[in-house]
This record gives sequence, structure tokens and C-alpha cells, in this order.
Amino acid sequence: MTTNRLRLGVNIDHVATVRNARGGALPDPVRAAHLAIAAGADGITAHLREDRRHIRDADIERLMAELTKPLNFEMAATDEMVALAERLKPHAACLVPEKREERTTEGGLDVVGQRAALTPQIARLKAAGCRVSLFIEADEAPIAMAAALGAPVVELHTGSWCHAVQDGETAKAEAEFQRLAKGAALAATLGLEVHAGHGLDYETARILAGVPGFVEFNIGHFLVGEAIFIGFEQAIARMLQAMDQGRARI
Repeated sequence: MTTNRLRLGVNIDHVATVRNARGGALPDPVRAAHLAIAAGADGITAHLREDRRHIRDADIERLMAELTKPLNFEMAATDEMVALAERLKPHAACLVPEKREERTTEGGLDVVGQRAALTPQIARLKAAGCRVSLFIEADEAPIAMAAALGAPVVELHTGSWCHAVQDGETAKAEAEFQRLAKGAALAATLGLEVHAGHGLDYETARILAGVPGFVEFNIGHFLVGEAIFIGFEQAIARMLQAMDQGRARI
């Protein structure tokens, strides 16, 4: 048995999505961040997209000014976003792929193909004091490249596994789960801190929490959806309970 507690980062993007659907200031994603921390979250994640479809610049400014727990600033590896991170100096900067036409992040960052472009951006973020994380697939090549690039953290994309579980695709789900478990083990062996995120719900979070190597889960869309029915704080409390149950199996 391990006593190492798995951390939960709560992504508040989709509180902002609801706000922006109608315009105005409500519901306030920064209020959601405070509620998440009060409910036991270890940090807050917010993705400032190029098109500002949910989180806005003013949200990031307020989060930096008001949060009592770390901000994980999800961002594309662009000069605009890196310059913003250099100015605000969030605790963590997670580099993610971004396409205007996608509804949500659809896969891991191509760290192998984009090595030349990522190298100076990672250096700038590290110089600004940000803990750099790379959102990648749980495969050997991107994990090894993340280590070579000097990023201390990787976040493994769990979307393919979660979707297979939810769709009842048993064989695919098992294959994707084994890929995640193998990837987490490799990343940990290479000295990387291993996070996970995308598509996790109570059950998939409970299962994945039982895999050695993971240190943190970042979860947003599911929790915001659950909040409609049971409240944000209760949804986060249930998620933390599920994660603790899974971690207790190690």
C-alpha cells in the first residue's frame, strides 16, 4: 500500500464556456476555481485558447491574483502565449496542441515533429520559473522526446481510453489502458512527473488511480457537467473519493 495521495487539478474552462454562450459575466469561472479549492482540489487548470472561446485574458489575470493554490496554464506553444506566461509566471505551463476547428483537444502534442519549435519555447518558460508540462500520447517516442526536451512533467492523453470505456469497446479499452500503464512506467523511469487528463469520469479516474506512476489528474468537463446535477463541490468531493479508492489498491 502507498500513502502517496494523487493530486487533482480542476479545469474550469467549461464554466467559461457556459458564460460565453450567453455573454456577460456569469457563471464566473474564477468563483468556480475558489469553490474547487474549498472542496479539496490541489490546483486549477485553465486553457487560454488563441480564439478565446472560453477562458479570457481577464480570467487568467484574476486567477493569478486570487488563487491560493497553483494555476496550471494550458497554452499553445506560440509566441503570444509564451510571452503571457513570462509576464504572469503561473506555477505551471502545459503545452497542448491547438486547432481552431476542434471542439476540444483531440490528441497529444507532436513533440517529435515539433522539437525545433518547442525547444526555445520550453527554455523561455523554464527561465520564467514555470514548471513546464507537455500534453502527449502515452507512446515511447513522445515520452522519450519530452525527457530530451527537458520538460519535467508530461500529461498523458487519456481520451482514447476513456471514450473506448464509455462506448463499451472492451478490446480497445484494454489496449489503451495497457498503453497508458506502460507509458506512465516509462515516463517515471525517465525521471518525469506523470499526469493524466482528458475524458476522465468517476469510474475511469478510480481505475487509473490504481496504476503506479501517476501523480496528478486534471479533470474539467465531466466535473462541470456533474455540477449541474449535484453541485460543483459535491462533484469534486466524489472525484477525490474515487481517486483515493483507486490509489489505495497500489
